[in-house]
Amino acid sequence: MKIIFLTLLILSGATDSRSEQYEVVGPADPVFAVAGEDVILPCSVKPIISVVDMRVGWSRPDQKDSLVHLYEDHEDRNIDQVQFYRGRTELNHQELQRGNASLKLSSVQILDEGRYKCFIQSKSWNDDTTVNVKVEVVGRPPVITVDGFDHSGGLHLQCESEGWYPEPDLEWLDSEGVSLNSETTETHRNTDGFSVKHTFTARHSDKIHCRVKLRHHMLETLIITTSNMFISWRTPVILISVSVVLSVIAGILIAVLVHKYKARHLRTYIVNVILDADTAHPHLIVYCDGKQVKLGKAPRNEVDRSEPQKDRFNDFRGVLGMDGFSSRCFYFEVQVKGQTEWYLGVTGESANRKGSVSLSPNDGYWIVSLKNEKYRAHESSCDSLFLTVNPQRVGVFVDYKKGHVTFYDVDSMSLMYSYINQSFDEKIYPFLSLGYQKNDNFTPLIICDNY
Repeated sequence: MKIIFLTLLILSGATDSRSEQYEVVGPADPVFAVAGEDVILPCSVKPIISVVDMRVGWSRPDQKDSLVHLYEDHEDRNIDQVQFYRGRTELNHQELQRGNASLKLSSVQILDEGRYKCFIQSKSWNDDTTVNVKVEVVGRPPVITVDGFDHSGGLHLQCESEGWYPEPDLEWLDSEGVSLNSETTETHRNTDGFSVKHTFTARHSDKIHCRVKLRHHMLETLIITTSNMFISWRTPVILISVSVVLSVIAGILIAVLVHKYKARHLRTYIVNVILDADTAHPHLIVYCDGKQVKLGKAPRNEVDRSEPQKDRFNDFRGVLGMDGFSSRCFYFEVQVKGQTEWYLGVTGESANRKGSVSLSPNDGYWIVSLKNEKYRAHESSCDSLFLTVNPQRVGVFVDYKKGHVTFYDVDSMSLMYSYINQSFDEKIYPFLSLGYQKNDNFTPLIICDNY
């Protein structure tokens, strides 16, 4: 009997010992992510063991109410997930079988920077690891301008760039790649990130590069200083001509690149908009994925019989996004191509949805529209918008704190209209509509996910 007892004791100890050998591991170095893109936060169990039957949690240990993602009882359970991460996190359930609990975080933003804890728990053991995320925002291409001559004919050059995060390095290089000393340096930080400005005086003909770089990214601009610039430095007319030519060239380069980088900046605030079918007018059809809405040929009779009506538009053919926002900047894009009457923007949580809706800020609606081939904003009255081209995709940017709602033609990134100095005191929701009664165009409005 004693032998049996000792044998069981040894086996029990061996089992406990084996369970204690499992370890949750993450990367030793920080994970770098680019704003607007997706990133994988690595986390796995060593030695490899399936975690399908275990509890897997991701959180922000430095924040209150910090649940980022939770997997338990073979499914994701994100009821208590932080609103900021709704629709942006994903575990690969097939990889869980191989002990891989890495988290995919979509549409990275600056606020995603920080420490994340990956916690895995079974019936017999638990462990966790920390992943440090660093976010980088690639700013605008550097611009070189000529800022005059010194007393000996040296050509003053100024290079500046903005919209970076974290603070970038700026350096001057000659044609051989040798670093040149900046004479003055300036760095500023605002809501758009860091801006840097350095000056340098060129004293002979050369190809001079201005390079701005982060750990993983670099943008560069070149200026060629010729002997004619230095020979004629005493002639103001020539100086002005050189400045004008350089300015024109810089302007052309900036015009080519501004669309790309303005779009990238706005898309750092992109949110995953899902349309809420429970708010849709009975004549509207919301697709299963919540990304498209179109007119139906007849009202949905099942809505009238069984669904609650208190939150649904019953006259104006509108629909809201499922999630509202009340504390930060956010941005989304809507494809309007092919539709001849539409209204879109944002609306307050308590705004009226019944009867003839008044689409103005005083009634909780901030929108632009197309009707009868005319584009309008609806501020104090219907203000006509004089656009050079017809937008195919409209971007909506909201700065909740400042009270700004801005609309862009996405293809050209040109401003359509901006509501400024508004007062928001409740959640505001994305809003789409196909008008009142006479719209026979069945082309859908589409929430865009392809950038």
